[in-house]
Amino acid sequence: MATKIRRVVTGHDKSGKAIVLKDGAPPKIMSNVAGVTDTVVWVTDTTPAVLVNDKDNADRQIGVPPPLTGSIFRTVEFPPDKDVPEFDNAEMTRQMGLGGHANAGEKPRHPGMHRTQSIDYAIVLKGEIDMLLDDSEVHLKEGDVVVQQGTNHAWTNRGDKPCLVAFVLIGANRAGPG
Repeated sequence: MATKIRRVVTGHDKSGKAIVLKDGAPPKIMSNVAGVTDTVVWVTDTTPAVLVNDKDNADRQIGVPPPLTGSIFRTVEFPPDKDVPEFDNAEMTRQMGLGGHANAGEKPRHPGMHRTQSIDYAIVLKGEIDMLLDDSEVHLKEGDVVVQQGTNHAWTNRGDKPCLVAFVLIGANRAGPG
């Protein structure tokens, strides 16, 4: 059972007074072939963001990458590897809205390898997880943060308990290799 997220969205009433617009579960909670539960908290289409009171910016079909000029705030719960069925990289990246394989023509290091055209801020909220890069890996614990600059990566939970990570992805232009 995935961790329930309470989302509080603020805005303004007609007189300009600050109010709570939404208080409860986000509208889009999805799972994929890798067994992760992805909760979309909020999406913006532009930077600077347009502050809109009358619509729920998370109530939409969207993959993992943010709009090129926007952002996505989501939480992702990763089950322990022992609870994840075998899965195919091409199917996982397709479900994530990333197209095909992480590295076309190469067998990925891990079936979860992928990259987004974004700068990603990740905060481990609960549990532990390993971030795999092309040739290295980093073990992360509760409270650790990652700044990821469009790198090829995968997440693997080698522990016994689910790991909950908050992600803010901001659209970016790719410069340099890859």
